[in-house]
Amino acid sequence: MTIMTFGAVGTLISFAIISLGAMHFFHKFNIGSLKIGDYLALGAIFSATDSVCTLQVLNQDETPLLYSLVFGEGVVNDATSVVLFNAIQSFDLSHINTSTALQFIGNFLYLFAASTILGVVAGLLSAYIIKKLYFGRHSTDREVALMILMAYLSYILSELFYLSAILTVFFCGIVMSHYTWHNVTESSRVTTKHTFATLSFVAEIFIFLYVGMDALDIEKWKFVSDSPGKSIAVSSILLALVLVGRAAFVFPLSFLTNLTKKSPSDKISLKQQVTIWWAGLMRGSVSMALAYNQFTRSGHTDLRANAIMITSTITVVLFSTVVFGLMTKPLVRILLPSSKHISSMISSEPSSPKSITVPLLSNEQDSEVSLGVQDSEANHGPVNIPRPTSLRMLLSSPSHTVHHYWRKFDNAFMRPVFGGRGFVPYVPGSPVEQNDHQWH
Repeated sequence: MTIMTFGAVGTLISFAIISLGAMHFFHKFNIGSLKIGDYLALGAIFSATDSVCTLQVLNQDETPLLYSLVFGEGVVNDATSVVLFNAIQSFDLSHINTSTALQFIGNFLYLFAASTILGVVAGLLSAYIIKKLYFGRHSTDREVALMILMAYLSYILSELFYLSAILTVFFCGIVMSHYTWHNVTESSRVTTKHTFATLSFVAEIFIFLYVGMDALDIEKWKFVSDSPGKSIAVSSILLALVLVGRAAFVFPLSFLTNLTKKSPSDKISLKQQVTIWWAGLMRGSVSMALAYNQFTRSGHTDLRANAIMITSTITVVLFSTVVFGLMTKPLVRILLPSSKHISSMISSEPSSPKSITVPLLSNEQDSEVSLGVQDSEANHGPVNIPRPTSLRMLLSSPSHTVHHYWRKFDNAFMRPVFGGRGFVPYVPGSPVEQNDHQWH
């Protein structure tokens, strides 16, 4: 709920501040004719964050809550921005009235809900196919191909129905990691982990190269060469609105979220709030893509105002990525100094690929470990048993909240049908957990 609040509600707050701020300040500059739809599009364009730099610095094992918030908020934020942008483009906003506003809100909610449902259905379908149909089982090639193609199918279907492909793939990935990934053999799990990690890395490199090469395109810069000061002023205003828009929802929403938390460890500290605020200051490929979608005509910029908007977007993206990105690591190290004890525990964990296939500790395993500890303490005194870090301990004993009731429903109805951890029979030739005693 915190991730959805930050990613959806927070994005809407940032969108409103950037749109209204641009509408207020840009009227003072003679940059050309911008319509109300262009100002709203600017809000959606600069609400899309890029948290890659911060995620590379944060340690998931040391700060699992903060890492989950930054990663989850970044993905939901991108999806919300794209859905918002699509909703803006589908309406004629030159004459806004109550009916148009209600239709806009309804279209936004429809895109958000339909994209989510499509992603969940595609993920469940992939789990059911691999679990039930023989042709997809017990073959690493077929299992990996099915997982990749089913994920790509969700993207294609979302584009076909004019939905948000980012949101669809996001929820399809969540469902596939919960059900489908546990239905395949161990070799397929390791292969898919490294395959998607490699594809993700290559895609990020390609996107950054594309942004850098596009910034060197001379044509769009000719439109602003006669007034470089005006272009710098527009970029500075947009960057300032991004800073204000992030702060306007990160700190208030964190305060409201902390009011619902009873345990101090579950609350978001001020240093973590600053880290979350900073993580969302970078702008990346989504902002570039949306800017070109909105401010290009016939494949090139034919209006001076469009050229200024695109060059300003490139300037904000490059400045935030280079300057804020270089400052991210020192800032995180100052705000969140690493713990030597946790670092030693992390380094003692088994390395990839085996570490990525060890399942979360179940309650039965916890009880066995606790009994073993009691016996050892009775015979030899206190014994320190190394336990897995990250989210394993968090998910092994869910609290009596929505998560608790979802786990009960999942175990009773969903996983017997779609598979998942502990609900898939042992496959010969797939030594799932031969090293299970390493945790013991």
